[in-house]
Amino acid sequence: MKAMIIKKIGSTEVFQLAEKAKPVAKVGHLVVEVKATSVNPIDTMLRSIELPWSANLPEILHGDVAGIVCEVGEGVTGFNVGDEVYGMAGGINGVDGALAEFMLVDALLMAKKPKTLTMKQAAALPLVAITSYEALVDKMNVQQGDKVLIHGATGGVGHIAVQLAKVLGANVTSTYSPANEALAKTLGADNLVDYKTESVSDYVKAHAGGVGFDKVFDTVAGDNIEKSFEAAKFNGQVATILPIADPLQIALKSLSFHSVLVLIPLCHGINHASHGRILTEIATLVDAGKITPIIDESDFSIWEVAKAHDRLASGKAVGKITLTV
Repeated sequence: MKAMIIKKIGSTEVFQLAEKAKPVAKVGHLVVEVKATSVNPIDTMLRSIELPWSANLPEILHGDVAGIVCEVGEGVTGFNVGDEVYGMAGGINGVDGALAEFMLVDALLMAKKPKTLTMKQAAALPLVAITSYEALVDKMNVQQGDKVLIHGATGGVGHIAVQLAKVLGANVTSTYSPANEALAKTLGADNLVDYKTESVSDYVKAHAGGVGFDKVFDTVAGDNIEKSFEAAKFNGQVATILPIADPLQIALKSLSFHSVLVLIPLCHGINHASHGRILTEIATLVDAGKITPIIDESDFSIWEVAKAHDRLASGKAVGKITLTV
């Protein structure tokens, strides 16, 4: 099969086209004919810098995949040849990813693709949907009526998180960039905040009774995490997808703090079934019209992955950058 591989960490120039042996199904696994993948920041980081997982980096990157089952390994139930599936199933920890014509995947990590989505649309969902679900459902247990603040309404994770929080019955406030105001208004948040002009105290007063939000999901992190701590009420909850430098405010406000790292099942071989379960639930919500992925206008094939990584780095993308075979 054809694949885009890397032999070393570096710029987008490290990608090269190669011939690789087509994978063969093994116990508990599927072979998927890849139809689409998407670019996540972790993909560009794995390609370009040393990370805790770099020592066992596979040649073929990208975790998100949508495709068609072409082989079913022994012991696999629930999938058949010809099924359209999606998942986040490789590109790290020695497991080849989706930048190839075929991909060997652990069946537990996969789910049936939403019927109402194209392969390109479905490939945009796995990492961001799992991240949003783990933060809002598994970690913070968002409930009907909760006042929830989500930073980054139109980001890859943020746009799914806003929609999922509304499904859960929350009153959702979300920050956005003025450049993406029109898009932010389509996501269903109850309140939108221009992060460049409105202070934390302004939107806490306007949308959280001056007391603070019950639950805050920070998809931006970095320096923004201090705003999340400030916006949360005493004894509230904060979740983020990136490390934090100073935990002082967590203690001073008696916050429950949650770190969300969806790579753990892939890196440590645990809880694989949780990914399949979450993606099955997400597919149901998508097909019910309650969650819709936003796709960037770019149109790349996996053989143009270097251009796709460059577009993500440019900051010009709106929605998820997807690549097709």
